[in-house]
Amino acid sequence: MTQAKLIDGNAFSAALRDQIAARVHEIRDVNRVVPGLAVVLVGEDPASQVYVRNKNKRATECGMTSFEHVLPIDTTEKHLLNLIEGLNDDPAVHGILVQLPLPRHIDAQKVIEAIRPDKDVDGFHPWNVGKLAAGGIGLIPCTPLGSLMLLRDQLGSLSGMKAVVVGRSNIVGKPMAHLLIRENCTVTVAHSQTRDLPGEVRGADIVIAAVGKPGMIRGDWIKPGAAVIDVGINRVTLPDGKSRLVGDVAFDEAVAVAGAITPVPGGVGPMTIACLLRNTLTAAARLHCLDIPEAHPWA
Repeated sequence: MTQAKLIDGNAFSAALRDQIAARVHEIRDVNRVVPGLAVVLVGEDPASQVYVRNKNKRATECGMTSFEHVLPIDTTEKHLLNLIEGLNDDPAVHGILVQLPLPRHIDAQKVIEAIRPDKDVDGFHPWNVGKLAAGGIGLIPCTPLGSLMLLRDQLGSLSGMKAVVVGRSNIVGKPMAHLLIRENCTVTVAHSQTRDLPGEVRGADIVIAAVGKPGMIRGDWIKPGAAVIDVGINRVTLPDGKSRLVGDVAFDEAVAVAGAITPVPGGVGPMTIACLLRNTLTAAARLHCLDIPEAHPWA
């Protein structure tokens, strides 16, 4: 039985980071501009701590300046908003990321909207969301952008393909759909209320799984030869008491049907941080009116 080609997010993201590092060193040497990324973490969530460490490490490796702000869990909303205001005004900071989720006493949407849109490297500010939906130029959410890069690398032109996005979150599902529409795909956004989810998926040339439920997308839902991008990262406990990471797609079933598929881990995950660095470089270039070639004219 022929197995699907594995889409190697580790290798692609490493090559992308190398390209970013080369551009960072170029604008540093020629224009005396060093892109700066500020990451804000509130609380001591272990998973968030790992993400923040990785983001800061990768930013430094690419030659960027990394600003880390770790705040106690009882930090007030006002204090956090004041910090963001200072980062907005800091000329050394070109990208601002506030790690989610935030403690319940802090309004996450208010925090997102406090970040300057041109420094919003997560792409979550309503200004950037609107630009993406309307076909304008803004900063694009990192996970959908990374997923699109993997698809384009694997398939070339996506024009005319049928794509199904399973999941409608503001972070992945909705922006992913807008990106695929820009690629001239015919896009269906499916979710928990979709009446015939397996049927919707079976008709798709491209499947984006972003629901946060381990193994929800079964192998017999996949159209033979389809490209499958598994955004899910779920930790499950095995019978022996150990745990491992799995995606939203039943990988062992799907790999025997799909034409290409991202593994979990090692697929979309590494692309998220690489695209965060790309957005930071893009933000720095735009803020200083520098001509930096980008992956898409609209990105």
